[in-house]
Amino acid sequence: MTNHFHLFLTTPEANLAEFMRHFNITYTSAFNRRHNRAGHLYQGRYKSFLVDADNYLKEVTRYIHLNPVRIKKHARNSVEEKIKLLEQHRYSSFGGYVRLKKRTDFINYQKILDCFGGDTSEGRKRYRRFVYNGLTGDLEGVSDLVNKNGIIGDSDFVEHIRHTYLKKNSRKSHREQPQLKAARNYWMPEDLIKNVSQILGRDEDEICRRGKNSKDRAMLMELLYRFCDITQAEVGRLVGGIDYSAVSVARKRLRLQMESNAVLKQHFEDIADKLSRLKI
Repeated sequence: MTNHFHLFLTTPEANLAEFMRHFNITYTSAFNRRHNRAGHLYQGRYKSFLVDADNYLKEVTRYIHLNPVRIKKHARNSVEEKIKLLEQHRYSSFGGYVRLKKRTDFINYQKILDCFGGDTSEGRKRYRRFVYNGLTGDLEGVSDLVNKNGIIGDSDFVEHIRHTYLKKNSRKSHREQPQLKAARNYWMPEDLIKNVSQILGRDEDEICRRGKNSKDRAMLMELLYRFCDITQAEVGRLVGGIDYSAVSVARKRLRLQMESNAVLKQHFEDIADKLSRLKI
């Protein structure tokens, strides 16, 4: 954009502030050298929002990709004119999502395209249609989706983040919260499955086998989602090839069961604690 930019980032090590500091300093230095200037380039601190990727990833990426034509300057343009402007816009990752020739190495296109059938010709067409459909109606802005805690997500996601990470006046230190430690040290999915199986004393294939509607399998899905840098669609592929909606239902059912079953909740927390200790 003319006076700001949008980045949609995955931060497996929870180090967004460190990244942004390095990014802004490096870019400012390069910009100043190029334009023979000195001093600050940005006004104020950046804004950041935590996004529930499984439920809002599509909406946030569409908002970002449509931003260049949703400004006042193009308010009177037709849909066809806006599409042409988007096709010609240089400073956007959108082109790489719909055309292989326009791809950039540092962008992960797979994560979003998985929501549309994968990184295939048909998947790219579906994503393009999804983005362009946002031009024909009222599209919510990011500010409309943001919770008061700076979170974009459904009520279950917001409550989980608030309860686990944002609890005020908590007497527990980070040392006493293994899930916080695990969140900063993401597992490779295969390693997590192997270790959870060993902790439970169960065979990996038995836990992951499709059709086994067990609590162990649901706990594995929840742990994969929390402690690995993967989406619910990717979790589903690892536990028997189920779709992301089935994973979401199983995780929600488990959370509800843990709310009313203290023994089950303690069992899950013990597994998470053992995983965190393996990461030390």
